[in-house]
Amino acid sequence: MPAEWEPHQRTWMAFPTPNPTFGEAGGPDLARARRAWSAVANTVAGFEPVTVLVDPGDRAAARELLDPRVDLVDVALDDAWLRDSGPTFARAADGSAVAVDWVFNGWGAQSWARWDDDARVARTVAGLTGTPVSSSPLTQEGGGFHVDGRGTVLLTDTVQLDPHRNPGWTREQVEAEVHAQLGTTTAIWLPRGLTADYGEFGTRGHVDIVAAFTSSGQVLVHTQADPGHPDHEVSREVAEVLRSATDARGNPLRVIEIPAPETSEVDGELVDHSYVNHYVANSVVVACAFDDPRDAQAAAVLEAAYPGRRVVTVDARDVFAFGGGIHCITQQQPA
Repeated sequence: MPAEWEPHQRTWMAFPTPNPTFGEAGGPDLARARRAWSAVANTVAGFEPVTVLVDPGDRAAARELLDPRVDLVDVALDDAWLRDSGPTFARAADGSAVAVDWVFNGWGAQSWARWDDDARVARTVAGLTGTPVSSSPLTQEGGGFHVDGRGTVLLTDTVQLDPHRNPGWTREQVEAEVHAQLGTTTAIWLPRGLTADYGEFGTRGHVDIVAAFTSSGQVLVHTQADPGHPDHEVSREVAEVLRSATDARGNPLRVIEIPAPETSEVDGELVDHSYVNHYVANSVVVACAFDDPRDAQAAAVLEAAYPGRRVVTVDARDVFAFGGGIHCITQQQPA
């Protein structure tokens, strides 16, 4: 699997449709989600082609909000987290493209989730791109792993070893399947994700709000400095695991801490706002902003981590309100 900062042919996204996450048609929550998703799509479209999957009944609403440069494709959808339901684009041994189709079961068959249509999305996108499919028996989502493009992959115990995703699988079996599909050779296991990600609409530990490799050869780690916050210990443990690890080439990881936003609760509920959940597109880093005092500091960290790329921030509060961030709703198709 190429690293996210390698050249892209296109970005794939999906348009929010009525469901238990976003609410009913015509409702205020669905409208908020659609505006937030569209802001991300329109930003990315300024730097590379974007295709948005849209449930046929939602095409008019999508066209109204999305930049004319954004292509629309009618596809039956349950939800709009294409990082998770879409294919993982990789390269076969001969360099040709391949689309990995992981088993998708609604983040561990969660009670509110629907996935009959989304379980078919990866193959649909592969067909639209003319890319051969590699079917995997492993249940996981694209936000549940992160690669450096040089053989190293980050995983979390509570995702790949989740009994509601992969009952009976061992670490060794997971690693063998991940390496076979992604071409990686070294897996680094993190113990868990951020605390709020284990709430009602959470993913139970996706790595892409906790840690991310960068083009500068570093790994960014979400860092909660407040000792009274439940993620203070989580981020300390994650950083410790990464600092003691080596990559596929045998080199120690260079850990860079990126601060958590000051805001830790919204309407009295813990949130998992994270600057780690950014998206790297052609010549740009699309970064989360939260109208928070630490937005500028985080943007500066990202600028240093991705030399030569412009950092553009998008208000991500209304994306996180529904269970994820900018990285969670985007999926790259490598050039």
